[in-house]
Amino acid sequence: MGSVAAEWRVSPVLVPVLVLALGAAVHGGPGPVTCGSVVKLLNVKHNVRLHSHDVRYGSGSGQQSVTGVSSSDDGNSYWRVRGRTAAVCERGTPVRCGQAIRLTHLGTGRNLHSHRFASPLSGNQEVSAFGEAGEGDYLDDWTVVCSGTYWSRDGEVRFQHASTDVFLSVTGEQYGRPIHGQKEVHGMAASSQNNYWKVMEGIFMQPSEVFKAEQYHAEL
Repeated sequence: MGSVAAEWRVSPVLVPVLVLALGAAVHGGPGPVTCGSVVKLLNVKHNVRLHSHDVRYGSGSGQQSVTGVSSSDDGNSYWRVRGRTAAVCERGTPVRCGQAIRLTHLGTGRNLHSHRFASPLSGNQEVSAFGEAGEGDYLDDWTVVCSGTYWSRDGEVRFQHASTDVFLSVTGEQYGRPIHGQKEVHGMAASSQNNYWKVMEGIFMQPSEVFKAEQYHAEL
């Protein structure tokens, strides 16, 4: 894949080291989530972080599986916040409520994805990781559903699949081998407490100068 693939594929063992080396390993707090940030996302109700790894589903699409894990220090739970497919979101640009984004798995370079396959445990809509070196297709786009103007680091949000309208969810179904104890992540048609996510650990890119100017003028 060359240098492009290298940009997206980061060893899960090295991710925590990278975060600490950058000096930006912080928890979510006041301020917006920005494009270019690398974050972990916690499902609020089930207390698991959005996770992926190079293990494929044995049914459905056969694509890379996406699960929820309870461990807070697993290097396979980092996702990069990017603009929607075929669009550029400059690093440091705050993500607006109602904006479509991609979440690219840092360890494998595949995007959070959904499509009309049944999920293996609950029979809801399958959520997988798809693409190569950060590039997939329009089924990688998710709309950030939140209140206010921007996706806030300390706020709870939902992710609605832009093409099929399902919400990224966890309802508690648990896998056996080879990913014993991990929870199924899937798409649900209805909004519920199972859909809410919150930013946790990560590397947060500082908001752009444009955002700072907007905030300054809003305070005048």
